[in-house]
Amino acid sequence: MPQSASPRRVARFIPYARSVIAALSVAALCSACAMPKHPDSEAPAPDPFNPAATQLLDDTSWVLTGWKQADGTARALPSADQGAPITLVLSTAKGLRHASGFSGCNRYMGSYALKDGKLSFGTLGGTRMACATPGGQIEGPYLNALQHIERTGVQMRAPQQMQLILDNGDTLTFSSSAK
Repeated sequence: MPQSASPRRVARFIPYARSVIAALSVAALCSACAMPKHPDSEAPAPDPFNPAATQLLDDTSWVLTGWKQADGTARALPSADQGAPITLVLSTAKGLRHASGFSGCNRYMGSYALKDGKLSFGTLGGTRMACATPGGQIEGPYLNALQHIERTGVQMRAPQQMQLILDNGDTLTFSSSAK
């Protein structure tokens, strides 16, 4: 027959049990607050062509920094000393998705949509100045490109970039800019 514990033995054991429970509780709390072994900065970058990533495009501003044609050659873009860069602003300020920017010679504006991981534009309107500059030469192809987007890639980690893959195989690369 087992010997039952006397009240005196139990009373001596209670402070010891409390200190063990307290120590285990502190250890559990400390381990819950410990730094992860692999911080986000070391984690692999997320897939920029994940359809959910395009939802991050609302209320962003971009500058066209590269245009690679389907054959791998780079299309010349106006440089800073040749005028203002080509820009794209995506805004929801008035409750509607509104796109605007500078297309090399003129300002443009219109609506945009984000559906199935793809950025698309409605009819774009703009000012009508004539420019015999590098910006004026790329304006038509740029505005046409915005109507032929096949895939959209978004990378919101530094450096923040957006890629528009066109149905002809060209890739337009934008870098994030301040609004």
